[in-house]
Amino acid sequence: MAIREVTPEAVEKVIVEGIEEIGAEGEVTRDATFESLDVDSLDLIDVAQIIDDEFGVDPDGDAVKDVKTVGDVIDLVVARAK
Repeated sequence: MAIREVTPEAVEKVIVEGIEEIGAEGEVTRDATFESLDVDSLDLIDVAQIIDDEFGVDPDGDAVKDVKTVGDVIDLVVARAK
């Protein structure tokens, strides 16, 4: 798959779609916590794979251990891509 340009908008779109695809409960917004969406650590591994496939950014375990919201992941991917 081709690597997409990393913009905050593109990252948000891919992450939101990925989280919705894995069956998150509730509305997926930047402020939504993974706990409120009922997204567990195994689901986050799936999201990390989507991020790597789409943007070529590997959000490793140390970087993602402190993320709590969808916005945290979006910001992490954008920062890592630079």
